[in-house]
Amino acid sequence: MLTTRLDLARIRAARRDIDPIFLDTPLYQCDALGRELGCTVSIKLETANPVRSFKARGTELVATRLTGQGRAAAVCASAGNLGQALGWSGHRRGLAVTVVATRRAPAAKLDRIRALGAELELVDGDFEAARERAAGIARQRGIRLVEDSLDIETCEGAATIGLELAAAGSSFDTVLIALGGGALATGIGYVLKTLSPGVEVICVQPLGAPAMTRSWHERRVVTTDSADTIADGVAGRFPIPAVLEDLLQVADDAVLVHEASIVAGMRLLLKHTGLVVEPSAALGIAAVLEDPGRFAGRHLVTIICGNNVDLDAYRRWVHP
Repeated sequence: MLTTRLDLARIRAARRDIDPIFLDTPLYQCDALGRELGCTVSIKLETANPVRSFKARGTELVATRLTGQGRAAAVCASAGNLGQALGWSGHRRGLAVTVVATRRAPAAKLDRIRALGAELELVDGDFEAARERAAGIARQRGIRLVEDSLDIETCEGAATIGLELAAAGSSFDTVLIALGGGALATGIGYVLKTLSPGVEVICVQPLGAPAMTRSWHERRVVTTDSADTIADGVAGRFPIPAVLEDLLQVADDAVLVHEASIVAGMRLLLKHTGLVVEPSAALGIAAVLEDPGRFAGRHLVTIICGNNVDLDAYRRWVHP
């Protein structure tokens, strides 16, 4: 019996509050990619939606509950994708949304946050500086601070992906999940360990931003002084204790990958699937490239979690 903050009944009920445009996303086997990697590879595509990432599954729950409580505003810190998702979900429900992001965030993500109607404030420093500023705004204005991975709605919204994977049956034996703050990994991991316990749940993080992976291996919160990776969506330095506790129960392994492998994964996804993805979405493929023997002959699912990528940077990475 898993003892986490997540609840299967709430996750099933969450589907009623999430706009159908974000649900039942494509899951398909890519034979060409599998042949290149020496295993069977299926893609779970979370980018064919208005915010181009999985994040709205969680913000749909947040926004629904805020409006149900009569709240009119919310603020979050974001590397880009959460801000877009909260902006979209909030705008549809009449919520005033403020997003705090670092000036280092990709311009494409910042432009889309503005386009979706959110107030955008930029700060110097990294994501932790943005998180501190967002908390300050919440206190000053008396509004809801939406914290990705800490707020259970973000985890249980992501967990609806796990419901869809479990419904696909036992055709796959491994799922590879990008690991940042932990909402995606804990959500999917919880559902699979509850409904399909034979599936191995492997989390993947960049070597340049290893805080959560190190924390998982040491079974305690490990922070880092900096984060240096092109995968900006998973570049946190301060794991949340409650999220780590959940992750320790639902993940079978957590691995680190090099930047070169992330870029190679992006290239393979473009070559064999035609998908332009942000670096975080290529972490699963990077893990296979770094340890092909581990995955040889297996059937794995990799979550394509976002494609909000700066195209100029993408071209430099993929077409040097």
